[in-house]
Amino acid sequence: MTTTPRAAGFHMPAEWTPHAGCYMAWPVREALWGDGIEAARDAYAAVASAISRFEPLTMLVCPDLMANARERLPASVKVEEMSQDDSWARDFLPTFLVDGAGKVAGADWQFNCWGKKFPDYAEDAKVAERLLDRLGARRFAAPFVLEGGAIHVDGEGTILTSEECLLHPNRNPGLSKAEIEAHLKEWLGGDTVLWLGQGYEDDDTDGHIDEIACFAAPGKVLINDCQDPADINYARFQDNIRRLELAKDAKGRQIEIIRLPQPTLRTHDGVRLTLSYTNFYIANGGVVMSAFDDPADAKAKDIIARCFPDREIVQLPALAITRGGGGIHCITQQLPKGEIAR
Repeated sequence: MTTTPRAAGFHMPAEWTPHAGCYMAWPVREALWGDGIEAARDAYAAVASAISRFEPLTMLVCPDLMANARERLPASVKVEEMSQDDSWARDFLPTFLVDGAGKVAGADWQFNCWGKKFPDYAEDAKVAERLLDRLGARRFAAPFVLEGGAIHVDGEGTILTSEECLLHPNRNPGLSKAEIEAHLKEWLGGDTVLWLGQGYEDDDTDGHIDEIACFAAPGKVLINDCQDPADINYARFQDNIRRLELAKDAKGRQIEIIRLPQPTLRTHDGVRLTLSYTNFYIANGGVVMSAFDDPADAKAKDIIARCFPDREIVQLPALAITRGGGGIHCITQQLPKGEIAR
């Protein structure tokens, strides 16, 4: 029988707890980025540079792109070879876990490329195991499909996710909602799962939670809000807000809901972009978040600054990243501070 992280005393910590560092993966899939791949690389480099001001950052890079990455990245960013198919570190790197003694291990989710959106993902499916082996860290191999962007935790037993993604038939068609919820509790060390409904229209991830909502603190959730009743996202986001209004977390608290504005609708190649201000990275002493050259940028930054008053807010142009189907949270993965569990 597989030993779960919970059984071994591990859980996923909140993203605002101290980090030993951060990992990213260098853009490689030309079929995804097309003529925007160089702009994406520049944007990834800017995010890496910003995060490296606050904590160590390691960029995982395909062997044939090492020179390309090293040339664009500042000396403060470490570059390591890693064969991969894509560049969404949140989803195919391990989700790092900690135990009560401060030891760090990793959950290795089964990765099927967001429901087989691309046929070639064999290398991405091996990255988590390879990285944990490189670190010498204990690996918990999950018996189900999951991506890191589909989950968020408060570090006190509450897990936030979405039905659109986790119940989608392209992920775990043989599992019921109750079975998936039980898996989440065992593998993330949680006690309560808060289920939101749907994410953005045309979201390639099928409703990843990091595009919809995230914890700002225990009992406090930042969530995307749409104020235009004619927008298809209006009903979706209002439903998500209603669900949170009725919810209680693992400690029995009502959820404090903080609404973030939805940026102006934009499309790329005829597809709506998932422009989300919840898709940010919390670093040691800082928050690195997106700007979309939108009137709502300043308001969103102010809201997030009030949620994290002890951190510097760094807002970076992110349209080049979003055109690939995600945001700053999607391209990063934090390594919690602690001793590696062997």
